[in-house]
Amino acid sequence: MSGDRTEGPGPIARWGPMVAILGAIALLVGVVLVAEPIADARATGPSSAPERGAGDTTEIELPPGVMTFEQAKAKGTLDDYDFGDRCDPATGTLALPLAPQQNCFAKFSGDNGGATATGVTAEKIKVVAYLNQTNDPILEFIYGQIGLETKPGEAEKAYDNFNEIFASYYEFYGREVEIIPYIATGNIQDSVAATADAETIARDIKPFAVINGPQLSNAFADTISANGIVCMGCTSTGDDEFYGERDPYQWGVQKTPTQNLVLVAEYLGKRLIDRPAKWAGGPLKDKPRKIAMIAAEGTEQNDAPIEMFTSILAEDYGAELANIQRYDDPLALGTTGRAMLSQFKSEGITSIVFVGDPIAPQTLTRIASEQDYHPEWITSGSSLVENNVFSRTYDQDQWARAFGPTSLFPRVDGGIGTPIGLHKWYFGTEPPGGAAALLTVPNLQVLFGGLQGAGPDLTAEHFRDALFTAPILAGSPIAPQISFGNRGFFPNTDYVALDDMTEISWDPDVIAPDEGGKEGKGGWRYSDGGKRYLPGEWPDDEPHVFDAETGVTNLEEFPTTAEEPPADWAPVAGPRKGKTYP
Repeated sequence: MSGDRTEGPGPIARWGPMVAILGAIALLVGVVLVAEPIADARATGPSSAPERGAGDTTEIELPPGVMTFEQAKAKGTLDDYDFGDRCDPATGTLALPLAPQQNCFAKFSGDNGGATATGVTAEKIKVVAYLNQTNDPILEFIYGQIGLETKPGEAEKAYDNFNEIFASYYEFYGREVEIIPYIATGNIQDSVAATADAETIARDIKPFAVINGPQLSNAFADTISANGIVCMGCTSTGDDEFYGERDPYQWGVQKTPTQNLVLVAEYLGKRLIDRPAKWAGGPLKDKPRKIAMIAAEGTEQNDAPIEMFTSILAEDYGAELANIQRYDDPLALGTTGRAMLSQFKSEGITSIVFVGDPIAPQTLTRIASEQDYHPEWITSGSSLVENNVFSRTYDQDQWARAFGPTSLFPRVDGGIGTPIGLHKWYFGTEPPGGAAALLTVPNLQVLFGGLQGAGPDLTAEHFRDALFTAPILAGSPIAPQISFGNRGFFPNTDYVALDDMTEISWDPDVIAPDEGGKEGKGGWRYSDGGKRYLPGEWPDDEPHVFDAETGVTNLEEFPTTAEEPPADWAPVAGPRKGKTYP
């Protein structure tokens, strides 16, 4: 990682609601993108949603200097291009143990146009890695709940290492990505420090793109966008309108709140409403399902997804929630949570949809047991809540009745297909910071996919067009479907990667790995082997939950279409060059 570390003093803001951080650190998994433009994809309307993986990319017009293995093969011109040993000729995908597998791009030669945008030269693409403030009190609290510790310098080294891996496989058209660290001057909700940091980056570093940002403030993202800089994962508080107003600069990985709740509303409408609460306990068991919600308090903008959620239930399924309770500070639920749950119990609420942070259920489930109240707990894509590492901290008698939709997916034994497994495969060691490296990679992968698809004439607009017109990457049991733009899956233009969900249920007795690979008691089972669903695809039958035969906690093998599994591929560079996975 090059460049000087920039830091300085800043105010520590007061404690605030933590729900917004979910978008930043929820995906403790790897998401891999490759951008390969297809014509007129942005014209796809809601009434013509494509099938998974749809899109004929063999006859499209690629940007000058760009060629994919798939298109060259279709044209009969493979011999005219050099795809290198980074490409598996049997499949036309990169020989990387990641999911979904990515198309190969031909090696570039010639004039790349030099300085096509701010932060871009003929030799380099300047990217800032925004690093959280050392000893950020909010992050320390959250990380402390799950035993996640990082040391100074580990984040920088992790970015360096993964940049090296991807540089050996992605095509950047004669340029290399230079990652410059910038240490935050305030915590993740300090808007004043966030604005100052963004102005410093734009004025003094002048990058093409930034990765990460202060996750409880939109001030950083606003300022970065105003300065014409692409940002990947700048904030977790933005919804669809937020991204659209900052086109073409703001991008993300995890679904927006609106996208999440579109899928959750459909799940409730098709699988739970007008059915008995068969997984509730005590006198609630098998009673007609009566559903309420507990949700973290948000701004007026962040309340819009809840309003859309209730309107979908009313308009599409003729149903409504029996009660909605909001909370601000999860640490205050020891008092306010008692009143919420007492009211729910008196109203005969059988099922609670939880939309919030990963700390609140610790208190809520404990109080429910103290009150001898045993409802169903319905997940909603609040992904840290749906991590094994947090779910093990909840009252297990209560959480044994937890199930519902999630964006996550089962891990593969040995970590293959994840950032940890990728690092071991390439370097032969755990990544710097261990499980914390899982927070580094998804945004980096989306950024690199967009850079590759944009071609040599790199601009923010061409970066956007590459993602908006990329073929849909089909999901699998260990990876979500990925798409951007107007593909018909969601009501608004999509600036974030994930599209689909799967169903989970909590097994308090199973021995399973957590998100960092540590074995422990308790784990989520992924229904039907991890089968995933797009909007409109949830089955109209009862949930397939709490089934040890069809619900998997992890998979033994990495799914692949290659003749040889990815574990048999060998790195094309690095310390383990030529060696297969140990």
